[in-house]
Amino acid sequence: MNPIKVIVHGAAGKVGQEVIRAVCGEGDMQMVGAVDMKAAEDSLPLPDGSSSVPFSTDLRDILDRCQADVMVDFSIAKATMPAVRLATEKGINLVIGTTGFSPDDIKEIERLAAEHGIGAVMAPNFALGAVLMMHLAKIAAKYLDYAEIIELHHHLKADAPSGTAQTTARAMAAARGKPFLHPQGKDTASRGDRVEGVSIHSVRLPGLMAHQEVILGAPGQTLSIRHDTINRECYMPGVMLAIREVVGRKGFVYGLDKLLGL
Repeated sequence: MNPIKVIVHGAAGKVGQEVIRAVCGEGDMQMVGAVDMKAAEDSLPLPDGSSSVPFSTDLRDILDRCQADVMVDFSIAKATMPAVRLATEKGINLVIGTTGFSPDDIKEIERLAAEHGIGAVMAPNFALGAVLMMHLAKIAAKYLDYAEIIELHHHLKADAPSGTAQTTARAMAAARGKPFLHPQGKDTASRGDRVEGVSIHSVRLPGLMAHQEVILGAPGQTLSIRHDTINRECYMPGVMLAIREVVGRKGFVYGLDKLLGL
């Protein structure tokens, strides 16, 4: 069986570098190219020391030269959308971990995947523990009427609230079939952004990685569901799963939970 040929868009970023290391460690995958706006050389040495791959700021050039099966994107939303349009035009499957997309962006990705007959997996979080945290929060949401989310990330994260937090709140409300109740009183900025009745509080500090706590309340009791990441390696099992799944799928899949059967 031929290895799955992978290019990474956003290859110089911290998560992009982790993806390259992970792909190089998988026997059924092969790194064939890398793209980043900060690319200063025309080749990128692979972390296992085996070889190097073409490296460029020009995605079209890399796609033309490298004959990839999958493009993994961990960049920024404004760079992802032009990349998606180009990759789908060339029939390349997508695994997207970038966040900060508008609803219209997501609809466009779904449309392009269908039009070009390729697979596209987008997830707000590729950490398996985070996916399980959201799944458990959906279960609890059916039985408790109040909920808030505290999400904590490193100070360089571009968006707030996080995509994971917003997705969690919406999924919880969908599971119960209605928004959560919100405590009465004057709302201020300190109460955070509200999504489906859930106040989301965002913390951005150096020293943090990615953390989320869902706190549900009822008279006389609370329930907390928390997930913490220690380093970016936590995302790699989910990314590798998505790479393997996307080459056998057509159309758009949102959320790693779909691939896990949750």
